[in-house]
Amino acid sequence: MKHVVSVSLGSARRDHQTTAVILDQAVEIVRQGTDGDMERARQWIASLDGKVDVIGLGGIDRYLVVKSQRYEIRDAQKLAQAARHTPVVDGSGLKAVWEPHVIQQLVEMGLISPHQKVLLVSAMDRFGMAEAFYTMGFPTIAGDLIFASHIDYPIQSLGELEEFARKLLPDLIKMPFSMLYPTGSEQDHTVSNNAYGKYFNEADIIAGDFHFIRRYLPDQLQGKVIVTNTTTRDDRLLLEERHLQTLVTTTPFLDGRSFGTNVMEAALVAISGVRPEDNGWADVVMNAGLQWHVSRFEGAKGNASH
Repeated sequence: MKHVVSVSLGSARRDHQTTAVILDQAVEIVRQGTDGDMERARQWIASLDGKVDVIGLGGIDRYLVVKSQRYEIRDAQKLAQAARHTPVVDGSGLKAVWEPHVIQQLVEMGLISPHQKVLLVSAMDRFGMAEAFYTMGFPTIAGDLIFASHIDYPIQSLGELEEFARKLLPDLIKMPFSMLYPTGSEQDHTVSNNAYGKYFNEADIIAGDFHFIRRYLPDQLQGKVIVTNTTTRDDRLLLEERHLQTLVTTTPFLDGRSFGTNVMEAALVAISGVRPEDNGWADVVMNAGLQWHVSRFEGAKGNASH
């Protein structure tokens, strides 16, 4: 059996362990949170080096890929370099290939439609998803400046997103990651009376990183669709309490929760031996039989996986 471990800067309250079967191979999956402690995460990765098949970086992106340009976050690079033998992945390779496919499938099945307004809370870490929404004609707001930098400026086109990436990312990747993204116990907090509620209220589809979504989640979500991943049972209960209509997780629903893309990417690398930078990676992803999952609330009967 293959063994992968996600070492996350997120809350240890979200830890989980399960076994999945992918491409007819069993993979033991473990998620271990470090409550935002960067040094603890580095030590944990070093202790796992050579003892597991692949390590995932959770709660942090190593690479932000915009068009053909790849930007490496300095704090994530330091973490990854703690492992000298075991591959370390962050999920960016899976996002780039798989998430645009999921959006296309949702449209083809009629679960979402290009006339619906989209709030993508963070697009620079999900350029593939952003590109899919923009090119398919969805009126889309990318909230990178709003939610990461607290600048009330909605990005409303793919060209504008690419331009901001070129200008801002070379400096942003050098900053402490905790300044850009909630880590540790910050992931469990929501911002009350936040000034950005209008963007959630105006959107029909809320997409992207769940920790950003949860942090700024409005009290009422009637009629809305959320497209995300990394949701636990408690997260699903929270969304149901706030009357969400439909939850789509782009990663499979395993043992009561959906895992982050770093976990699933680690599993695919462990099974196939192919890394995201290798030729054939897209084929591995598309042939893996991964499922995205739909949950309907507000009295709708049952769930569905695809």
